[in-house]
Amino acid sequence: MYTIGQVAAMFQLPISTLRYYDKEGLFPYLKRKAGIRWFSEQELEALRVIECLKKAGLEIRDIKQFMQWCTQGASTYPQRYELFVRQRDAVEAELARGGQVYFVHNRVEDLPALQGLITRLCPKARVAVGHGKMPAEQLEKLIMDFIYGEFDVLVSTTIVENGIDIPNANTIIVDNAQNFGLSDLHQLRGRVGRSNQKGYCYLLSPPDELLSSDARRRLRAIEEFSDLGSGFNIAMQDLDIRGAGNLLGAEQSGFIADIGFETYQKIMNEAVAELRAEGLHVPGLSDGEQEVVEQMRFIDDAHIDIEVEAALPDAYVSQQAERLKLYRELDSTKDEEALQAFESRLADRFGPLPRAAKELLNVVRLRWEAIRLGMERVKVKNGLMIVHFVGEENSPFYKSEAFMTLLQRVTQRPDRFVLKQHNNRLAMTVRNVKDVEDAYKTLQQL
Repeated sequence: MYTIGQVAAMFQLPISTLRYYDKEGLFPYLKRKAGIRWFSEQELEALRVIECLKKAGLEIRDIKQFMQWCTQGASTYPQRYELFVRQRDAVEAELARGGQVYFVHNRVEDLPALQGLITRLCPKARVAVGHGKMPAEQLEKLIMDFIYGEFDVLVSTTIVENGIDIPNANTIIVDNAQNFGLSDLHQLRGRVGRSNQKGYCYLLSPPDELLSSDARRRLRAIEEFSDLGSGFNIAMQDLDIRGAGNLLGAEQSGFIADIGFETYQKIMNEAVAELRAEGLHVPGLSDGEQEVVEQMRFIDDAHIDIEVEAALPDAYVSQQAERLKLYRELDSTKDEEALQAFESRLADRFGPLPRAAKELLNVVRLRWEAIRLGMERVKVKNGLMIVHFVGEENSPFYKSEAFMTLLQRVTQRPDRFVLKQHNNRLAMTVRNVKDVEDAYKTLQQL
């Protein structure tokens, strides 16, 4: 008899997986003593069957049904066979149109068993096995034979992701896809569909409840970002899932892996803003270089509050992934020339810009001017524009040339500009502001 820990080590499985199998009724004769599970040879044999069926791509509910049928004898052979028909369909569909198939499994010792399984399921298929532990000459011959059509199915490890381009191979099946990195899955997916034939990629994985949160995120990302040119989106997802290490230090690890790249970047920006608020002096700089540093922005972002819709409507850009990509691109624009180029690309791809999209571009322009003038918050409503300057009253912003110039121009127009102090924070009200575009042009003149 074996404890659950001993069985987990024996089969290289998490203890939680064994508990899940037990909960699903895959061990009907499991013994318990004082609340402790004891595994006999019967359960070990059942585990071997379960692992074999999992490699065949069956889900837990199908495995449970299969094992129930096994207890009923030979009369259930037709039902058992039907379970594997679905795994066979992908291979036979590709062979029917004269194509070839990759079957990727990343454990070398399991490849011969998978070769036998595919051969039994698809008797007409010519199946070969390849992996990186083979002699170089043998592996090269195998790949060349596959290119020349000597085999229909190549069962291999991830060696196929490295520089192998076979236009006739347009179906790839990735076994245990949850164990692969996001970039690996993207690379493997790119091995097919490289000709005028439509490509298919099948990712086989256990049920969601058996997957880690990161594995579920990877599979959802590879499923969501499947359009042409989605590599950047996948790279950003991978960066957010895995983290980027310590950006400013020599180490390649750190808490960034726990909080994600975007959050880490935000924290970094806030830290830099604090240094600027304290008055940044960098030793060793020349007078000219120090002057450039002193002219750096005193804030990194401004909150814009308006009462009209400013966005890319769903009816204008229908795909959510594409909208997110465009928002990120828009957020990264830094000058009017780049913004106009962005607007031209939008009009070229999706047609004339709707009013909400035009307002969004004006919001970006207003945000630029607010950051330049040290305005942390800008509100445009009911013909008024209310702005709040840097919250730290001892900030060097209030001694800067930019603030002195703004103060001089504002005091010359008391009929339109009103400065006031509230809770030790300087604010300004601007009258006769028709819309966001007018607000942007007003700040541009200050």
